[in-house]
Amino acid sequence: MKWSWRLGRFAGIDVYVHATFLILIAWLVLTEWQQTHSTRAVVGAVLFILSLFACVVIHEFGHALAARHSGIATRDIILLPIGGVSRMERIPDNPRQELWIALAGPLVSLAVAAALWFFLWAVHAPAPMNQMVQLDSWAKIYPFVAQLMVANGILAVFNLLPAFPMDGGRIFRAVLARRMDYSRATRVAANIGQGMAVIFALAGIIGNPFLVLVALFIWIGAGQEAALAEMKTALEGIRVSQVTVTDFKTISPSDTLAHAVQLMLHGSQQDFPVVDAGRLVGILTRRELLKALSKSGPDSSVSNAMRKEYPIISSSDALQTAVEKLQDPECRVLPVMEAGCLVGLFTLENLGEFVLVQSALSSPIIASTQQTQRTSPDRDGPRHSLFIA
Repeated sequence: MKWSWRLGRFAGIDVYVHATFLILIAWLVLTEWQQTHSTRAVVGAVLFILSLFACVVIHEFGHALAARHSGIATRDIILLPIGGVSRMERIPDNPRQELWIALAGPLVSLAVAAALWFFLWAVHAPAPMNQMVQLDSWAKIYPFVAQLMVANGILAVFNLLPAFPMDGGRIFRAVLARRMDYSRATRVAANIGQGMAVIFALAGIIGNPFLVLVALFIWIGAGQEAALAEMKTALEGIRVSQVTVTDFKTISPSDTLAHAVQLMLHGSQQDFPVVDAGRLVGILTRRELLKALSKSGPDSSVSNAMRKEYPIISSSDALQTAVEKLQDPECRVLPVMEAGCLVGLFTLENLGEFVLVQSALSSPIIASTQQTQRTSPDRDGPRHSLFIA
């Protein structure tokens, strides 16, 4: 994610902090200083917020590890001023799995609160436990630990509110999805989520301004997920072969970047498969091309700029499979392979055109496609998958 710094990798998942997180720290320092004029109080407030966000990371790992148990990978976890976001490859088709993944985060926060409560109880326990610690030395951190315990409890309860796409909203959608189709369940959950966003915004204007940011996140997120659910329903049964770009140009590893630039400027294609002796060996995206031009100049070879590792799809894959793979911001184009040969390209631009045509025709494409797939003996049944942004 742009404007983010990598904090580390834990359990195979990268953790990032967004640059806007510094706004939260700056606001906290300014507010605390205006109220107390105490450097010690400012340092304590910053340490508390950093400790709380460490708990938020643990909360997000609850989601991520529960998702991994269901066979769903998590790309990364990003810390924002309003909290944390786990970016998963997809959400499960099974509402029961989504329910447990959504519940995992609040349960972890409650577990952290319980652990902190046990710590406070232990240092106040009767002898001989209290003889093992110097109570005077611990006394100064009691309020800090107690506040952190309460904050984790509030974090768990707040996330259980039915404000889709927060945890409670996802739990609500999972429950609805067991009784109605997925798209309708998402619409209902999104409508309620946006209603909650209005309440948060009003509360934020009156009190805490960060509630306004939370409200904005919920409003936008709910709308996006509702739209994605509609798209999922619309794309069910469609194969990659129906949305594949078959009129495309290739380049050779020995070609210069200047040659690739000419192809890009004189045509509509921006990303090029790199083919050597009829074999696909790489992808040169617009981003890599411009970066290499700036660094090495137009006479540098394509082989020095192309991406050698890239996902591929089959022309017989479900369209949703391809869309999932294109959720990676580093991936703009997918080579479409058939029997080991390059037969086309799949891009989000072409998918967008397909959706526009489908919308204009009021979905007869989908109906005819699904009917063809039901009657065609050389195709297996449609596969289904979901994705989230």
